[in-house]
Amino acid sequence: MFQRLSRSLRTASAVALLTVTTFAAAQGMRGDHPDTYVVVRGDTLWGIAGRFLDKPWLWPEIWQANPQIANPHLIYPGDVISLAYLNRVTLQPGPRPETIAPIDAISLADIEPFLKNRSIVFSFDELPYVLGAEDTRLRGSLDRNIYVTGLDNAQPGQRYAVIRPATEFYGARRSRDLDYRGKRVHGEGNLWRDTIPKLNGQDAFLGYEIVQMGVATVLRGPTPDSEATTLVLDDNGFEARPGDRLTPVNPQPYDLQFFPHPPSADAVAADARILAVADALITGGPRDVIAISAGHQQGVDNGTVFSVWRGGPHSVDRVRHPNTSRITDAPNPGSRRNRMPDEYAAHAMVFRTFDHVSYALVMEGEKPAQVGYRLKHPDATY
Repeated sequence: MFQRLSRSLRTASAVALLTVTTFAAAQGMRGDHPDTYVVVRGDTLWGIAGRFLDKPWLWPEIWQANPQIANPHLIYPGDVISLAYLNRVTLQPGPRPETIAPIDAISLADIEPFLKNRSIVFSFDELPYVLGAEDTRLRGSLDRNIYVTGLDNAQPGQRYAVIRPATEFYGARRSRDLDYRGKRVHGEGNLWRDTIPKLNGQDAFLGYEIVQMGVATVLRGPTPDSEATTLVLDDNGFEARPGDRLTPVNPQPYDLQFFPHPPSADAVAADARILAVADALITGGPRDVIAISAGHQQGVDNGTVFSVWRGGPHSVDRVRHPNTSRITDAPNPGSRRNRMPDEYAAHAMVFRTFDHVSYALVMEGEKPAQVGYRLKHPDATY
């Protein structure tokens, strides 16, 4: 009987060990993962997930939310993260004074301008706009008055964001810079350089990118001598010029509390591409921001992780056609060309979404991400 019991225990232990090992392998646990980790200031959720997982976007699959905590998904400096049974990750909360903030999914410094100052809209012509600036200056600046039309009912003390239409995104055109009227102009300085030449064979309008240039406070409304409303610019921005639009200040324009996770089936099916790379570049590496051609209408949300792929070019077979004059590598198929495989470049995580455009941060990768590259499931192998 003892031998049978011993064999049963050994069998049960082996099955349990196999279950744990299989689960760990399925979740991609790092071989050098810690048993416990104390969260410190400056940590990011992506970085912590990377300590335990080869694939940080699988974090929600191993996270064991603690129902005793007010918000079980938030992680604070001082919290102790432990690896529990079946490689589930649990949290022991540390001291949490009112002044302490939860950690962000990614570094706020890398994306702050895109959280505070940029958004995507489909129209802006109906908004109030700047007519001129104090002393007939070309541009208003700190502590200078600006004069606005369309704010007849504004009250003294109300605050407005001064925004500027900067770019219009299309699925199958270059991006277009906009002038002070919000009309197209070529050559104007811009954060983006160009967009992909073709997207799903369509020339779809994806939205206008709006940049917040400053914040202004209403001093007084129209007077008997003038129909313009007077506002003064404060130090929360840069400048204002004729044609800039105004919208009420959004006290909470973004939320960074999200978990990295794989995309939904709809998001993968959207076959999104990189529309543009920040800082007037066409390629970007880790910690560069990209705009992609999919938003929450396509099932993309904050924390969605994609892999970025270079589409395989169509190359001439030089063995069979040594004397051809055709381009060696071309984006489109043609006579005597063979399609090469797609090539993995990097991973990127979405941090802000709009209807049909999202901003994402390039994470780790093997090569730069470039305008026109395709976005796939993060586990894609081809």
